[in-house]
Amino acid sequence: MKKWISRLLFRSVALSCFAAVSGLAAQDFAALTPKTPIVLTKVEGRMDHMSIDVKGERLFATAFDNHTLEVIDLKTGRQIRTIPGLDEPQGAYFDPETNRLFVACGGDGTVKIFDGNTFQLLQTVTLDLDADNVRYDARGKHIVVGFGGEKFLAGKVTRPGGGGALEVLDLMGKKVAEIPTDAHPESFQLEKMGTRVFVNVPDKQEVEVADVGKGTVLAHWKVSCTTNFPMALDEAHHRLFVGCRIPARLAVFDTQSGKIVASPQIVEHTDDLFFDASKGRIYILGEGFIEAWQEKDPDHYERIGRYPTPADGRTGLFVADLGEVFETIPHHGQQGAEILIYSTK
Repeated sequence: MKKWISRLLFRSVALSCFAAVSGLAAQDFAALTPKTPIVLTKVEGRMDHMSIDVKGERLFATAFDNHTLEVIDLKTGRQIRTIPGLDEPQGAYFDPETNRLFVACGGDGTVKIFDGNTFQLLQTVTLDLDADNVRYDARGKHIVVGFGGEKFLAGKVTRPGGGGALEVLDLMGKKVAEIPTDAHPESFQLEKMGTRVFVNVPDKQEVEVADVGKGTVLAHWKVSCTTNFPMALDEAHHRLFVGCRIPARLAVFDTQSGKIVASPQIVEHTDDLFFDASKGRIYILGEGFIEAWQEKDPDHYERIGRYPTPADGRTGLFVADLGEVFETIPHHGQQGAEILIYSTK
């Protein structure tokens, strides 16, 4: 009897130790670790995309419904400046070389260019309705802005308008080229080692592939799911990640063949996703959760973390130089406006 009790106690202690070690191991390998969020004051309604000044440790957040751009000091975790009077700001890019801040405004279809220190308006570039995502073309040293075209939301056309485009600007704001798209361009990604740009066009349920230098469309890749808004690129492994809402899937394209090689189920209503090349991970921001996925190999992906967030938070930014993921959270009821910060491990 004593021997049986001793064995039972030993087994219980062993199981407890195993559980503790397993818990520590899970904690050690958590893909995302929350940090102190940044509280935003006098910011109401939906927020959209962000940009970063790594050297100056400043974050730029577009507040769509608030008609402002919020400048945040990451050292103190506080707002330090508000740029008001913007007509539905959606995208932003800070260029450290020229110290200029580019803000795309969907309401009036303009790109506002501000001085990065004084925030004085330097120039307004007029495009068309729904100036949206903004990217930097490192090869050409250009700013690229998606705008115009028929708009597709929640499975239906919400604004007719035919074709859209990507406008290519130099760093002084001069129009250099325009790449046509069949409808409104959502997220797009540019190659750094090549000359192609991949563009989500939800209205057509496809990814349009274009040559940035020539300004011509090269291919149309059909997406197996609809409402394909966010996108990220793993250029080294020739993989393009496209987030869909209906159904909630991650369509993984081989960028050499244009074929889908994987399509795992993901968080609902994603609006931003990012690829972490240093860790082979994908961070997907969606309704109520941020998911972390591990690239096991170019054709296989495993979800390694799911982190609860307020349901209204879907847009954000991954900054590789800082090893941090940011997510915008709008004011809703008792939930105040804030920016969540996660450290990647």
